Formats: sequence, C-alpha cells, structure tokens
Amino acid sequence: MVMENITTMSGFLLMGFSNNRELQILYALLFLVMYLLALAGNLIIITITTLDQALQSPMYYFLKHLSLLDLSFLSVTVPQSIDSSLKGDGYISHGQCVLQVFFFTSLAWAELAILTVMSYDRYAAICFPLHYELIMDPGTCQGAVAAVWLSGTASGILFTAATFSISFCKAKVIHQFFCDVPQLLKLSCSNDYLGLIGVMGFISLMAFICFSSIVISYIYIFSTVLKVPSAEGQSKAFSTCLPHLCVVSFFLSTGIFEFLKPTSDSSSIFDLTISIFYTIVPPTLNPIIYSLRNEAMKGSMIRLLVGGEFPGKKLFCPFE
Repeated sequence: MVMENITTMSGFLLMGFSNNRELQILYALLFLVMYLLALAGNLIIITITTLDQALQSPMYYFLKHLSLLDLSFLSVTVPQSIDSSLKGDGYISHGQCVLQVFFFTSLAWAELAILTVMSYDRYAAICFPLHYELIMDPGTCQGAVAAVWLSGTASGILFTAATFSISFCKAKVIHQFFCDVPQLLKLSCSNDYLGLIGVMGFISLMAFICFSSIVISYIYIFSTVLKVPSAEGQSKAFSTCLPHLCVVSFFLSTGIFEFLKPTSDSSSIFDLTISIFYTIVPPTLNPIIYSLRNEAMKGSMIRLLVGGEFPGKKLFCPFE
C-alpha cells in the first residue's frame, strides 16, 4: 500500500509484529494459546465463585469481577490481532479503532478501580476483623462494584471522545497490534490537544488517588500484621494479601512503564513485548496467582474439573 493511500484511508494500519507470513501465523498461534489459557482460567474462577457456597465472601465477589474484567480486557485486543495476523492484513476501520480505544481505556480504568477496592477489602479484613462484616456488607460491596463499572464507562467515554476529537493527517500507521492511544496521538499534525490534555490530567489524578489508596492500605496492613504475636498468624494474614499485591504490582509497573516511555516511529520487538506484558500477561496470570496459595479455590477447582458437586447453590450473593 502506497503512502498516499495510507494517509487518505478512513481506517488505520496496525503494523503488528512482522511482515513475514510464517512469523505472522506463529504469532497468531501464540496469541491464541495465551487467549485460550486466560479464557479458561478466568471462566473457571467466575464459575466457582458463583456456584461454590464456600466462596461467597467479599474477597471472592471482587475476584469474580476482576476475572470478568480480565476476560473482557483481553477480548478487546487479542482476537482482532489474531484475525489480522491470519489474514496478513493489519487494516482496522475507524469505527473499530474507536470502539477498541473506548473498551480498552474503560476496562483498564475499571481494573485499577477494582484492585483499589480489593485493597480496601483486605485492609478492612485484617485491620478491623471484628467489624469486617459490618464494613463490607452486601450493599457496600455491590455499590463498590457498580461504581467500578460506571467509572470505567465514564473514563472510556471521556478519553475516546478527547482522542478522536483531534485531526489525523499523517500516514495512519500504528506501530502496535492494537489502537494504542500514544501511537494515535503521533498521527496528529495539529495542536488541538487541550481537551485531551484536560481529560488525561483528570484521569491521571484519579489514577494517582487509587494508587495512593492502595499504598496506604498496605502500609496499615503490614503494620497490623507485624504486630501479630504468632508467626503462623502473620503467615496466614500475608497469604490473603500476597496474590492481590502481586497482581497490583505487575499491572501497575508494566502499565506505568508503557505510558511513560517515549513512543517510537517504527516497530520494535522491545515496545511490542512491553505491550504484551501489560495487555495480555496480567489477565492470563491472575487466575494462576490467585489460586496458587488458596486451598479453598484449589478444592473448588478440582470439584469443578472432575464433575463433583458444590456444597450448595446460591440464589443471590450472600457474604460470609
């Protein structure tokens, strides 16, 4: 495709990982394997936290929504990338790109929000165990989850509207396997960034508040756990926080690194690898991280996989 056609076409051209046909098929197969693994892992968590009566505490309620977010987050970018690699065509229409940016930013914000809520849940459970059921009652948990999804939708609308309010006049080539906002901004030759800067500033401020809340929660958690006299009690308390801390650390570190590094004018394996680490790897690893040190989840997974019966079937979402 000549440069003039790339510049004037209505959609965008995703460069992906390689122009080599054999490598494109290999990348598509690797993405498909990772997607199926993430799909299976997150669906198992959603199923067992819905059906198993022993997994109805607020922690598992939030974990179920985290898995739903992870599954949705992956589905925004990976199937499109697999399809493009198999077809050998990186073209994505303007409408598809708009939708991808909307869902990507919405779900990324919602994931940060649910991780913040989960850190507060662990703070309440460890620092105020006697009042935990009162603090994290069903109404509070359902309201927190509703706020997570609504705030994600609102941030997605604001970010998408601001991004596509600018004019694109350069060659519409995106050096990514999805419609990446920093890459889209490089295609603009105008200075109409004021609205986008305002939205990014507001969302960055809210993200910093979420990050600060997580840090403060864990400061109180660690100070409380270290006061527990027995080593066994400390180990048990830390074991309930370790999976969440690992997920938060990996998600935030890769995401912050991706958006702070300068965008390149050409594809590089390093840039694409970093993108994989913050878009694909966390949703794939989260089910494994949360099930490794949790005996209740392991037992529930085994019952599900061997076709055993769960202790009971819930009609609504009761909490322990």
